Amino acid sequence: MASNRAQGGIQQLLAAEQEAQHIVNAARSAKMARLKQAKEEAEKEIAEYRAQMELEFQRKVAESSGDSGANVKRLEQETEAKIHHLKTEAARISQDVVNMLLKHVTSVKN
Repeated sequence: MASNRAQGGIQQLLAAEQEAQHIVNAARSAKMARLKQAKEEAEKEIAEYRAQMELEFQRKVAESSGDSGANVKRLEQETEAKIHHLKTEAARISQDVVNMLLKHVTSVKN
């Protein structure tokens, strides 16, 4: 009878050990599933962030390219205006410069 009880006790211990092993394995599997899900969510967030940053970068590149074209056009207009101003001033004072040069060249020095 004592050996039956000892045998039954051993069987209970083995069953308890197997149940504990199943619990540990289930917990480990659940933990791995949560880690995998967290990793997938993090990768998704990273991809979304990268896409957002790329979109913002492309927008800024497009804006600066547009600004560059606008700057070139503005500089061309300013240059044309300055050239026109110089031509107008040169035409306005050219006769005075010619007269001054003639006077200087033709004056008699003693």
